[in-house]
Amino acid sequence: MKFVQEEISATLEIKKSKFLAYLVPYNIFTQTMNTLKINHPKARHFVYAYRYLNELDQIVENSSDDGEPKGTSGKPCLNVLNGAGIINSAVIIVRYFGGIRLGTGGLVKAYSDAVNLVCTTATFISYEKLLLKKLKLSYSDMGKIEYILNNLSINIINKEFQTNVILELSATNEKYEVLAATLPLNSELYDA
Repeated sequence: MKFVQEEISATLEIKKSKFLAYLVPYNIFTQTMNTLKINHPKARHFVYAYRYLNELDQIVENSSDDGEPKGTSGKPCLNVLNGAGIINSAVIIVRYFGGIRLGTGGLVKAYSDAVNLVCTTATFISYEKLLLKKLKLSYSDMGKIEYILNNLSINIINKEFQTNVILELSATNEKYEVLAATLPLNSELYDA
């Protein structure tokens, strides 16, 4: 699975109709939609599709044809996102009608092509589920542990200095497994 971190746009013209495609992070979807409606008051349709992971790691998806014939625009856009494994992202297609009807098959192809076009210009980040854990260690092991964490690209979120040092970490489960195998004996890795 993958996602975008910034807004990307592309334009497709078919039989005098313009399809302005915007691929955005899901968390700015509503804001972007409102901005596009203000910036494009003469556009005929604002078709969208989005997919995101909720707090239970379930994929939530939705789409809208926004006045186009049912199933000819929103669903094809959603199918492209799904097929490409894109999550935590939304696509908005602003359509300016050019006066020539495309038919249902033409609309499906046009909207799918617009999403594919914007996806080819986007830079995606691979999604990794990050888990929070704590690592209890002695002061004498601090330098060695920080070196190991740096080499494994495990982020230190917080440091607490008590009788021992307690580090709050953020990483994938796979990285924690490697870390656990390299820890000194008196260190303890546990769920945060």
